[in-house]
Amino acid sequence: MTKTKELSDQIYAIQNTIGAVLAPQEANLLRRGIQTLNIRMDRHIQNAEKIITYLQDNPKVAKIYYPTVDKGSQDYQIVSDEAKGAGGVLSFELQPGLDAAKFVNSLQLIILAVSLGAAESLVEAPAFMSHFEIPKPERLKMGIKDELIRLSVGLEDADDLVADLDQAFKQI
Repeated sequence: MTKTKELSDQIYAIQNTIGAVLAPQEANLLRRGIQTLNIRMDRHIQNAEKIITYLQDNPKVAKIYYPTVDKGSQDYQIVSDEAKGAGGVLSFELQPGLDAAKFVNSLQLIILAVSLGAAESLVEAPAFMSHFEIPKPERLKMGIKDELIRLSVGLEDADDLVADLDQAFKQI
């Protein structure tokens, strides 16, 4: 029900194009979540940055993928100029030959899952999980090495996350 037929037609066209509208409960949950989004993103970023600092000093890490790691990069400049941080998702490569599957399976606090953006920290080894079906030569062309780890950093205590990573590194 709308004030005018024109508005009704516009809404119908949009709904028809993008799908159903949110149910009231989902709309309320979205509204509630938006109220704390800034606080949660701050925590994701703080935790990710603490993990990055830990990984930079770890000899078992070959490379880190995160926009603020290379202070001279365009990514760093964009984040510095246009954002409050680089988010809570990062990837890193273990040194060649280290067992990524054993590493992710050794984690105790960080959950093994192919997903992103949760309140809890999630980890995956793409070569053995999300990209397993892609033949290795194609995966390598995409930059997905067997040693690649993707980490979606959650809201847990950062020291607990670092401790979990540390104990998993000791297993490989």
